[in-house]
Amino acid sequence: MASEYEMSVNDYIAIIKHHALLIILSFVAILGVCVAVALSLPPTYESSGTILIESQQISPELVAANNNTFADERIEVIRQRVMTRENLIAIIDKYNLFNSQGRQLSVSEKVEEMRNAIAVTLVSAAVKGRGEVTIAFNLSFEHRQPEIANKVANELVTLFLNENIRQRTERATENTEFVKQEADKLEVALNAQDNLVADYKQKHSDALPEHQELRMNMLSRAETELKEVERDYKAAREDLRFNQLELTSANAGIATKPGAAATNDQPQDLASLKAEYARLLTLYTEAHPDVRAVKRKIAALEATNASAGSAAAPVNMDVAKAQAQIAATNGRIQSLADQKQQILKKISEYEAQIIETPQVERGLITLMRDHENAKKKYEEMRAKEMSARISESLEQENKAERFVLLESPLMPEKPVRPNRKKVVAMGFVLAPVGAGALVMLLEMLSPRVRGAEALASVLGKRVLVSIPYIHTRAEMARRKQWRTRLIIGAVVVITIFLVLLHFLYMPLDLLLFKALGRFA
Repeated sequence: MASEYEMSVNDYIAIIKHHALLIILSFVAILGVCVAVALSLPPTYESSGTILIESQQISPELVAANNNTFADERIEVIRQRVMTRENLIAIIDKYNLFNSQGRQLSVSEKVEEMRNAIAVTLVSAAVKGRGEVTIAFNLSFEHRQPEIANKVANELVTLFLNENIRQRTERATENTEFVKQEADKLEVALNAQDNLVADYKQKHSDALPEHQELRMNMLSRAETELKEVERDYKAAREDLRFNQLELTSANAGIATKPGAAATNDQPQDLASLKAEYARLLTLYTEAHPDVRAVKRKIAALEATNASAGSAAAPVNMDVAKAQAQIAATNGRIQSLADQKQQILKKISEYEAQIIETPQVERGLITLMRDHENAKKKYEEMRAKEMSARISESLEQENKAERFVLLESPLMPEKPVRPNRKKVVAMGFVLAPVGAGALVMLLEMLSPRVRGAEALASVLGKRVLVSIPYIHTRAEMARRKQWRTRLIIGAVVVITIFLVLLHFLYMPLDLLLFKALGRFA
C-alpha cells in the first residue's frame, strides 16, 4: 500500500542542484532589478533650519507677558498664515518649482505638492513644574535639487520670522487700541456719574448728610436765640406797661416817683441811654435785640427833645418822654416779634432738612456706590492700557518673546530619499526568497518522482536495485563549463556587491580598518 513520502535533505539538495541555473539567474535578476531601482530613483534633498522660541527678556514681574498662548498653538497659527495659497504660489513662481516633472501640473496641484514638501517639526523639552514645553521647531523643505531646497528653506524661515513679528506687533497694537477705547468709554461713564452726583448734591444741598452736624448746631443756636428773644419780648411788654402808666400819670399831672422809675432797669435820660448803648456794644453786635432797642430809645428821645425845643408853646416834658418811651418800646416789641418769626422759620427749615437727610443719604449712597464702581473699572482699565502700551513697546523693540534663528538652513550634501542602501539590502533579501519561491512553484507544478524511496512510496512496493545515473563525457564537459560559468558569475556578483558597498555604504578601506579595529 502506498504511503506518504517525506522529502529528505538529499532530496532538497538534489532539487537545488537540478535548478541551480534557475536559482542563480533568478537571484541575479531580482538583485539587478533592486539595484536598478535604487540607482534610478531620483534623489530628494532636504534643507532644514532650526528656530528657537526665546522667552521674554524683561522679567515678567516687571512687565506682564503680552501673549499667554502655547508655543505650539502660535507656531500652528503662523504656519497656516505663511502657507497660504498666495504665498506658496509666489515661492513656486520665484524658483520655478515643479515644472521639470513628466506631466504638467495645475496650480492647485503645485500648491499641494509644495505643502507636502514643507515640514514643521516641534522640539520639546521637559521643564520642571510645566511638563513638556515646546522650546524650538525645525522648518524643512524637500526638493530634487539641493540648491533649490536650500533657497526655499531660507525663504520659508524668513517668512516665519517676519510673520511672527508682524503677528505679535499687530496683536499688541490691537490690544492697546481696544483697551484704550474701553477706557475712554468708562471715562465718559465716570464723568456722567460725576455729573449725577454733583446735580444730586446741588439739588439737595440743604439736606446733605455731611452737613448734618452743622444743621444740628444751627438748630440748637436758633432755639437758644428763640429763648433769648422770648425773654426780651416779655421784658419789652413789661416796659410797655410801665411806660403807659407813666404816660397816664404825666397826662394827669402826677410825677412819676423816683422809686417807680428805678424799678425799670432801662435808662430814662439821653446820657444814660448812650452809656448803656456803649456798654452793650462791648458785649453784643449791633444786630443784637438789646442793642437795637437801646438805639431806638436814643433816637426817639432825641426826636422828642428836638420837637420840644422847637415848639412855640411849652410841652409837658413828662408826657413827651413817656410817649417817646412807649414808641421805642412798641418798636422794640415789633422787632422782637419779627425776630421770633424769623427764628421759628429757621427752626422749621432746619427740622425739615434734618428729617429729609436720611432719605437724601440713601439716594446719595446709591449714587456714590455706582460712582465708586465706575471709578474702579476706569482705574483698572487705565492700568491695563498702561500695561498694554508697555507690552506694545516690548514688541516693537523686540524684547518680548520672539523667534530666533538658531541654525540657518544649510546646503544639503546627501539626499534624504531614496535610501539606496536599504533598497539594495532589500534586494539581497528578496533575491534568494524569490528564487526559492520560483523553484518551489516549479516543483509543485511538476509531478516528478525523485529517488528510490519516493518511487517505493508511490508504488507501494520495495525497490530491489537502484541504478545510479551514468554521465557521459559530453555531460561531464557541460558540467565543467557550467561550473566555470558559475564561478565567473559568483566573482562578478561579489565584485558588484563590493562596488555597491564601497559607493553606497562605506569605502572598503574604512570598512576594513573598522573591522580590524573591532578584532584588535
